[in-house]
Amino acid sequence: QVQLVESGGGLVQTGDSLRLSCAASERTFSSYAVAWFRQAPGKEREFAAVINGGGANTQYADSVKGRFTISRDNDAKTVYLQMNSLKPEDTAVYYCAAITVYPVVIPQLYSYWGQGTQVTVSS
Repeated sequence: QVQLVESGGGLVQTGDSLRLSCAASERTFSSYAVAWFRQAPGKEREFAAVINGGGANTQYADSVKGRFTISRDNDAKTVYLQMNSLKPEDTAVYYCAAITVYPVVIPQLYSYWGQGTQVTVSS
């Protein structure tokens, strides 16, 4: 059972940066790919970025490519999402999720989820 806890959300202005963290409890954390999804009010949960277990491979949604960077520190059992040049349309609850295969961008296929962290970008 993988337990995930997100942190780092907050209220920022357009153009600002934030770094989200996803801390895991699983001893074999490096065996899991980890993705960030986001869900805005009234919208479906959407894929943002995913990283494989070793950290060498990543994929991004077109909407965040070039602005967001996903990375991981397996010794610390933590995955990060560095978000730069934030826009109001990035406002959402951000969730991290873990899975044993890579890459998977469909949220319904993930079994392990964190509780989410709110990111609000004001214009």
